[in-house]
Amino acid sequence: MITVTNVSLRFADKKLFDDVTLKFTPGNCYGVIGANGAGKSTFLRILSKELEPNTGEISVAKGSRMSVLKQDHYEYDETEVLQTVVMGNERLFEIMQEKDAIYAKEDFTDEDGIKASELEAEFADMNGWEAESEASSLLQGLGITTDLHYKLLKDLTGAQKVKVLLAQALFGNPGILILDEPTNHLDINSIMWLERFLLNFEGTVIVVSHDRHFLNKVCTHMCDVDFGKIKLFVGNYDFWYESSQLALQMMKDQNKKREEKVKQLQEFIARFSANASKSKQATSRKKMLDKLTLDDIEPSTRRYPFVGFTLDREVGNDILFVENLTKEIDGVKVLNNVSFTIGKNDKIALVSENEIANTALIKILTGEMEPDSGSFKWGVTITQSYFPKDNSKFFNGIDMNLIDWLRQYSEEKSESYLRGFLGKMLFSGEEPLKNASVLSGGEKVRCMLSRMMLKNANFLILDQPTNHLDLESITAVNNGLKAYKSNILFTSHDHEFIQTIANRIIELTEDGCIDKMTTYDEYLENKQNN
Repeated sequence: MITVTNVSLRFADKKLFDDVTLKFTPGNCYGVIGANGAGKSTFLRILSKELEPNTGEISVAKGSRMSVLKQDHYEYDETEVLQTVVMGNERLFEIMQEKDAIYAKEDFTDEDGIKASELEAEFADMNGWEAESEASSLLQGLGITTDLHYKLLKDLTGAQKVKVLLAQALFGNPGILILDEPTNHLDINSIMWLERFLLNFEGTVIVVSHDRHFLNKVCTHMCDVDFGKIKLFVGNYDFWYESSQLALQMMKDQNKKREEKVKQLQEFIARFSANASKSKQATSRKKMLDKLTLDDIEPSTRRYPFVGFTLDREVGNDILFVENLTKEIDGVKVLNNVSFTIGKNDKIALVSENEIANTALIKILTGEMEPDSGSFKWGVTITQSYFPKDNSKFFNGIDMNLIDWLRQYSEEKSESYLRGFLGKMLFSGEEPLKNASVLSGGEKVRCMLSRMMLKNANFLILDQPTNHLDLESITAVNNGLKAYKSNILFTSHDHEFIQTIANRIIELTEDGCIDKMTTYDEYLENKQNN
């Protein structure tokens, strides 16, 4: 258990949060949410006692070990992989080192024998003899095969290092787990393994994540960082989002009877409670939802951008034909005789174990890269709008404000029109006068989405559009693409994004591609069963 009492934090003249009092209890998983810059990661650093608050205190239940996901991917470069994981339990690792040092002595004394005996007893109490076996099991669950366990961490890829540090945090059955973006750089199989691990974890979990599917799967509570306050709400992310939106609608809508909205909200609570899954944590959430009252639900004050795509003309019968596309990059064949045809209403998610393959195919189809062999043909009615994964060429060295930047891509040149458009993407007041070269990653993505929306294209191509976005912007993009009335070809790491948009999955493989008219969940289930 962690108890937060009257915690406040201020940086210079900026107040992040004030007078926060909360309690995090075992058996629950708390998802920390909030806009970019609200202080989510800073709050985790306070909970882990890495950062001192200006006021208040953090108290941890006696005897409860806290484990924190490390963010420095180079800290253990000179350490073996398996040893790095065991180091997650500091006391256990200290005992192992002390024992080895004593047994290595040439002049072994009676005092050394007594000390070694004490260490052996403590080692056994901590399940020390199972340590390497447990560490190996965690690593294999996350996709780090046994041939890598005795290599130095510096010999692993960046994505593999992330998995090792995650295994380190999970090691040794800690009482409290603090995880900042644990699904970053994980493949879908590793994420699913982590979800199962956390659903069966009996301690306290506090997690920051932009992965809505992950938050929905594992969380019993949302911890909302908003306007200088931090509040706890029962339920997963979808419950928090939908109930807060209903409450906001109820508060704003004066034309309908309040009683109708109250009934709608009560039915919503009942539906979410009834649909709670059978996992330990979700069962706990169901019990809490049963006790929930309307007074426990508050409107969200979070601002959401507006993302909406329109098209000037519908697509014809011929949309896109791809035949035997092949491409090598740095001597590695990433595309091998890829063939498919796109029809009306297809919304296609590209998936692959090799992310470079997805981007290579998109770059070929948009004319940024030439294939080594094969061909493709767009229909004469098709107009494309493209969101690249790397948008640096659109902003680096650009000396113009956002209004002038967006004017380059707009037929309507008036400042009032462009300001209105930027306002939909949360650039208001003086923000449209910012220089385009100094934007944050999320601001650049919102500008690129504005550029796309101006084109009114009938075929959208997006390569990782949710990178750098906060949950509010991800939700807005998700809703905009769900509502779009024409074809989409896209890649994403966001499970919820793919599941709610795509009606067709194309998996790029070493031998070509696997093409299925299916949802993402059905595709994953089929893949697991084969």
